[in-house]
Amino acid sequence: MRFTPLIAAVAMTATLSGLAYAAETPKAAKPDLAAGEAKATQVCAACHSADGSRGLAANPILQGQHPQYLAKQLEDFKSGKRKNAVMQGMAAPLSEADIRNVAAFYAGKKAKDGFATNKDLVGLGEKIYRGGIAAKGVPACAGCHSPNGAGIPAQYPRLGGQHADYTKAQLTGFRQGDRHNSAPMVTISANLSDKEITALADYIAGLR
Repeated sequence: MRFTPLIAAVAMTATLSGLAYAAETPKAAKPDLAAGEAKATQVCAACHSADGSRGLAANPILQGQHPQYLAKQLEDFKSGKRKNAVMQGMAAPLSEADIRNVAAFYAGKKAKDGFATNKDLVGLGEKIYRGGIAAKGVPACAGCHSPNGAGIPAQYPRLGGQHADYTKAQLTGFRQGDRHNSAPMVTISANLSDKEITALADYIAGLR
């Protein structure tokens, strides 16, 4: 029984320390959507349209993309981990708050539907997306990006409805080593042929 006060004192100290830590640890700042829209209009709209919707096919649709993914890509461009001369220049002056706000602004927009256009390859694209290519060790895309292309927030990006030209360029970039900020995608794309990449990109464009 003589150890009870000591144990109680230790427990109380641990509790108070925990409370002090919790009080000192800053909460994640909430995004400012108005600031995000202003910054997006100033920096991004020329290439990605005012709300990140269906602009030029060479540029990604940002509308409805997960904010965590958008923020990571901007951070990767800013640090040089992801290479693109235009985007590195655009991301370089963005602050942490700018990135958070812009990502939240685009993520808050409802993504619009896209369409597959290559009827000769859409079947192959669907087969790969939903079942992978066992002989090549290519997993089903749906396993990470979901059957309808919605992705998984904070882990895997939304793909459904994305421009086929853009998706094709990214898969090709991963395969060639031009883009390397996702180790799994580098490995997977290395085993895809030009035809398979084209088929996948077209099928993904019509996912909804």
